[in-house]
Amino acid sequence: MSGSGLFISFEGIDGSGKSTQARLLAEHLRERGRDVVLTREPGGSAGAEEIRRLVLEGDKDRWSPETELLLFTAARRDHLERVILPAIAAGQVVICDRFADSTRMYQGLGRADLRGMVDQLHELMIGREPDVTVLIDIAPDVGLGRALSRGGGEERFESFGEGLQARMRDGFLALAKEFAARFVVIDGGRGMEAVAGDVAHAVEARLP
Repeated sequence: MSGSGLFISFEGIDGSGKSTQARLLAEHLRERGRDVVLTREPGGSAGAEEIRRLVLEGDKDRWSPETELLLFTAARRDHLERVILPAIAAGQVVICDRFADSTRMYQGLGRADLRGMVDQLHELMIGREPDVTVLIDIAPDVGLGRALSRGGGEERFESFGEGLQARMRDGFLALAKEFAARFVVIDGGRGMEAVAGDVAHAVEARLP
């Protein structure tokens, strides 16, 4: 853990409910007097939000996996410099909807075998992992159905279909074993309140 704050990321396949759970955790911690910054990736800073529109909208073949990787890394660097690191240094709890583990999956595994390149760029340009990563685990068909039903114009990755969702789920579970010290795996196939309770319990055990 770096500085006096805490950095928490939420991960999971599309439609897992991680964004809702990130918001509920932020509300829970604020009610208990914590100073919380709730943010997201790609995005979270002005420059990164501009890149978000480039990578999440449009045809599924708009970018090559390598170009996507560079765009996501650029967005993450801006987000880290302008939002995440200053908040941690100020003693705040940063809750981020997706971080580098999503890039390890979607660009490093899902669309091409670029995991080595992802890790090299991360070490060179980011150099920071979350203190805690909450993985909301859910069946791929359920997640895809939820993701497609919500709409909103950011459906480029959902358009790759259930096959990608299944690979991503397996990949996230493998990451949870690879980085077991920071990962917490939560069953997302239950009611929202039950999931939120487990998330809060797991995170509170790690709060400074």
